[in-house]
Amino acid sequence: MNVRPLDGITVVALEHVIAAPFCTRQLADLGARIIKIERPGGGDFARGYDTQVEGLSSHFVWVNRSKESLTLDLKQDSAIAILKNLLKTADVFIQNLAPGAASRMGLSPEVLQKENPGLITCAISGYGNDGPYRDKKAYDLLIQSEAGFLSITGTPETPSKAGNSIADIAAGMYAYTNILAALLQRGKTGKGTVIDISMLEALSEWMSFPMYYAYKGAEPPPRNGASHATIYPYGPFKAGDGKTVMLGLQNEREWVQFCETVLENPALALDERFDRNFKRNEKRAELLEIIDACFSKLTSEQLIARLDKAQIANAHLNDMAGLWKHQQLKARNRWTEVGTPNGAIAALLPPGLNDSYEYRMDPIPAVGEHTDSILKELGLSESEIASMRASGAI
Repeated sequence: MNVRPLDGITVVALEHVIAAPFCTRQLADLGARIIKIERPGGGDFARGYDTQVEGLSSHFVWVNRSKESLTLDLKQDSAIAILKNLLKTADVFIQNLAPGAASRMGLSPEVLQKENPGLITCAISGYGNDGPYRDKKAYDLLIQSEAGFLSITGTPETPSKAGNSIADIAAGMYAYTNILAALLQRGKTGKGTVIDISMLEALSEWMSFPMYYAYKGAEPPPRNGASHATIYPYGPFKAGDGKTVMLGLQNEREWVQFCETVLENPALALDERFDRNFKRNEKRAELLEIIDACFSKLTSEQLIARLDKAQIANAHLNDMAGLWKHQQLKARNRWTEVGTPNGAIAALLPPGLNDSYEYRMDPIPAVGEHTDSILKELGLSESEIASMRASGAI
């Protein structure tokens, strides 16, 4: 029997785009039932971002498998009544509306927990539910900017954003872990908790060593493209066949191995210009000429073979096509399929092999696909459902 950790847990999600949907998809992976509230007609507007995956949005298919879609027009009283009815027996309510929007609909934690004391509520927003930035719009790029992420990412001339929605992903991860912790806490106290997740605070936590590197006004690490800001050689290097190989040295023992086995120049390890990392970091251009003179005579595979022999960390510079074909993912059977309204698509299994259960990998729903079944579950008759549909409430 495949018993998952969150079997029997019901999550009602008033969610859109990435942060909250990423959180709830991970809860679904562990067995939770996710009832996704969408707008009648178009649904979550991330559905329309692109048509890259069999006519469906790349953003949407990534974070919305294993969910039930219920369409409700929350401007209508009958729809709000349905949502409140669902929340009377739900375990978790998560929303990433603008701060204060849920409360204006009568969905504040105080109101909801009077009816359901065990309900865990989680709000995700750009800056949190109070403070001077509370009501500022907060898209992913804007949070990357406010958290200083852009100041350390890119080239010396040009700051660069992350290629994915890293602020949304950070917030979704902290919502996920906070909800798991709240479920454990409820098991001890019997009471629900209120969780307030800020994208700014989530990404600020991920600023990690650069934030502390600039402690007490010190100069932050410089932007160095794909190279490490303070360790050298550590980053991308061209091989003779034009392909790029990533490599990284962490200590002086590895520097000696690099000189002896990769560069085949043992004397360089003793060269006083380069015998400490801070010296190599200061003389990058000088050392790069020596490295390039060697690497230009090797193919990328020959270079990687030398790096492996020397036990120097290295990697191919893959693109998305390379990731889809990655030998390690294939060898570990990390690919499966999930259903969609347009047919089955490939999907990665969630990170983490677990020997006690299999992850839930159910289909991605069409807009409102489960509306009738959920309303019938709540006791509405066919005529009541028809009436709500006629009024545009569902």
